[in-house]
Amino acid sequence: MRKLLATLISIAVLVAPGYAVAAGETPQSDDYMPSLITKTPLDGRKLAITIVRKTIGTIQADADAKKRVRAIYAEDPVMLMQAAELVNLEFRIIAEANNYWKK
Repeated sequence: MRKLLATLISIAVLVAPGYAVAAGETPQSDDYMPSLITKTPLDGRKLAITIVRKTIGTIQADADAKKRVRAIYAEDPVMLMQAAELVNLEFRIIAEANNYWKK
């Protein structure tokens, strides 16, 4: 269970900086997932990452606890791959909802 939690937290910590709101953009509303339908696969991937991050934040809201486990997974390539797998699972669902962006 601890390993799973550490894996989930690693996703939130690793991918969050890459998807922060850029300067000049309007921050997203609280409804970060109004639909699984996205314009592009890249938008779908960003949504998958957001879903995983929000799930982690809901499960582990304690920022100090998140920081404590960083040392556990930061040097563990297996745990990092597991974190990426969680995003891929969400992305698969989004891709299916978008009919794989076929026109």
